[in-house]
Amino acid sequence: MHVPLGVSIAVSLAGLSAVLVWRIREGRTAVTIRKILIPPVGMATGFAMFVMPAFRVPFSWALAAFLLGAIALAYPLLLTSKLERVGDTIMMKRSGAFFTVVIVLALIRYLARGYFDRVLTLEQTGGLFFILAFGMILRWRMSMFFEYRTLTA
Repeated sequence: MHVPLGVSIAVSLAGLSAVLVWRIREGRTAVTIRKILIPPVGMATGFAMFVMPAFRVPFSWALAAFLLGAIALAYPLLLTSKLERVGDTIMMKRSGAFFTVVIVLALIRYLARGYFDRVLTLEQTGGLFFILAFGMILRWRMSMFFEYRTLTA
């Protein structure tokens, strides 16, 4: 299946815009355990895609994608977001670079996808990038979870 470049760019920009708006709105409310843990738990349901043979990739590729997301791509998110106590609530404190990091990460994924789309099927590329994003989100959210527990202890 071939997706025209213009459609691909438009959908990617719409997705990036949605993430940025969501992050802005999320930053205005208190952080809770539920708000930290629900995104990776909800996202984990996406692993059901691998029931379909078209999405399957070798385990070593999946592991490499997960580790790349968890180690390399989560690192800038960890550096640019911290939790802080404000009265009786815990709030997310983001550096000014946070949104730049999110945009750069989206750009890296978009440009890398151009390469992977040439050597893998669209479904396999989607599956690998899902695993990469899951690794990134899981590490970031687990770090937030432990930071939250430290602040509330």
